[in-house]
Amino acid sequence: MPDHAASYREFRHRVRGLVAGLDDDQLEMIAPATPEWRVRDVVAHLAGVPADILAGNLDGVTTDAWTARQVDDRRDWPFEEVLRQWEESGAAVEPLVPAFPEAAARQMLADAATHEQDIRGALGTPGARDADALEVGFVFMTGGVSAPLRFETDAGTFPAGPKGEPVATVRADRFELFRAMSGRRSHDQIRAFDWDGEPQPEAVVVRPVFTARADALVE
Repeated sequence: MPDHAASYREFRHRVRGLVAGLDDDQLEMIAPATPEWRVRDVVAHLAGVPADILAGNLDGVTTDAWTARQVDDRRDWPFEEVLRQWEESGAAVEPLVPAFPEAAARQMLADAATHEQDIRGALGTPGARDADALEVGFVFMTGGVSAPLRFETDAGTFPAGPKGEPVATVRADRFELFRAMSGRRSHDQIRAFDWDGEPQPEAVVVRPVFTARADALVE
């Protein structure tokens, strides 16, 4: 069985190492993939997830209101305090992860990988595209595709969407499809992937959680 706790720990340490030395200007940079959030706001959300799990604050979990509160509550905190809380709450949640429902653990890793890439995109620091969290998150996200598709990627071939004969095959890097499913690509970008069958960009984006970008984002 996948060790989701270890994947989360690796993600947390990796992102902490990425952001711990940032200066104020870098922390204030807007993340292009999440234009309402600065880099420090994305980290505030990542710190808020395990803190809310430990506190039992799960009403509206994963909704915009739930994540917005995590950011708003930490908006005036010194960044070092945000990192300290994330270190403490993240370490406390890790032993609990094996008891999570499988879908919940995968969803947490999908969210983690999505926001790591949001931060990396803001900083112009690509990486971790083959990390465990992204691998698990990619498979989790394929379940939210709204039409039966076949994804042919550099990491293998995957069924996506509802069960049934695929209505189309799309060939693209796993990273690109992961970002497309999470609304970090435009319909035009998704349509430009290599398709066998009628392109279905609307089906690739996991709705209603995400919506496609209006403009292109290249990372």
